[in-house]
Amino acid sequence: MTEISDRVPPPAPSVPPEQIKAIPVRHYGRWVAGVVIIGLLVLIGIAFSNAKINYSVIPDYLFDPGIVAGAWTTLYISVLAMVLGVVLGIVIAVMRLSSNPVTSTVAWFYIWFFRGTPVLVQLLLWYNIALVFPVLNLGFYKDEMNQVMTPVLTALLGLGLNEAAYMSEIVRAGIQSVDEGQTEASHALGMTQSKTLRRVVLPQAMRVIIPPTGNEFINMLKTSSLAYAVQLPELIKKATDISSTSLAVVEMYFVACIWYLFLTTVFSIVQYYVERRYARGSSRSLPPTPLQRMRKYLRMFGSFRRPEVAR
Repeated sequence: MTEISDRVPPPAPSVPPEQIKAIPVRHYGRWVAGVVIIGLLVLIGIAFSNAKINYSVIPDYLFDPGIVAGAWTTLYISVLAMVLGVVLGIVIAVMRLSSNPVTSTVAWFYIWFFRGTPVLVQLLLWYNIALVFPVLNLGFYKDEMNQVMTPVLTALLGLGLNEAAYMSEIVRAGIQSVDEGQTEASHALGMTQSKTLRRVVLPQAMRVIIPPTGNEFINMLKTSSLAYAVQLPELIKKATDISSTSLAVVEMYFVACIWYLFLTTVFSIVQYYVERRYARGSSRSLPPTPLQRMRKYLRMFGSFRRPEVAR
């Protein structure tokens, strides 16, 4: 008898599936919107090219000593007002979160008042406070209010106190974003309330606090132009003074716009790197830096180049 061996038949050759022909959807609306936007930009360019603006004057006054001094005044008054707003904002935020009804009510009233009134009105109130209190008498210091309330101090108080109301809400949101278990664990380890706030809560809340704080500072650079109303020699005041003698009114406002764009661009880049640093603990991959993006685009451009034919 012959043995019949059970053999497994070989598998049938796999047939690759037919390739799917993907037909992209045509978005005609995008093309129409692009054409309309380009047309509007062309019309705006033609309008400004035909306008009675002496563009050759703008480079001449861009680095004028008065303009540079005004830009410097704008920068340092913005920095000082922002520092005052951040420090006072942290204090008000802690007061707002306090279980003491007196401190929380005072903090709420402060935020309600300074957020509910315009910055210009607050600046004018500080500037004319000598009409209400002619003499400043602190016991150890006494002087006329007109001598004390200089344009620099007026701008610092008006901008800084107003900014503190907004910063307090930003800080409060950052503190409340930290899980309560972190505070409870810190107290279980024997840390006091203030030590827990400094070493546990605030470092974790910085990831939420930093982005809006950077936006507030950039906004402060532009809001400082309102100090023109209290005779502070900032950028707009200097540009207006020069335009009154040179009669280049619109041209000087273009000069001021260029300086504001320069300052805001520089601090936007600084804000980007600060946010990137504080995002290390929450993001798996950090966003690329501008240099990394540039290298990426250069590599992409190099890959599109035709390779040389070997001879």
